[in-house]
Amino acid sequence: MNITAARTGRDLVLRLYGELDHHAAKEAMTEIDRHLDVALPLRTELDLSGVTFMDSSGIAVILRLYKRMQNLGGSMKVTRVPPQAMRVLRAASIGNVVTIEKGEARQ
Repeated sequence: MNITAARTGRDLVLRLYGELDHHAAKEAMTEIDRHLDVALPLRTELDLSGVTFMDSSGIAVILRLYKRMQNLGGSMKVTRVPPQAMRVLRAASIGNVVTIEKGEARQ
């Protein structure tokens, strides 16, 4: 799992690449927390276009980011979700809690 970050003012875009499974989730959470601590964003976009596989551990990563953004007084959204990851998110009804923008994953 690789994560890149891009900041513009108080906006932060986090792009995830690779498999987001139970092996990668803890590392992803630590890396995301590090970026949040540095940027202190008001808005964060979690771009999943580079995720090749996601299991329920990915839900924990998303919900942790959601909670962190609430604590910062900010907002977040999940974007560019690949079809396999979208099936996981729909099964867990994450869209009832977190904004998921429709749009195609980049290839």
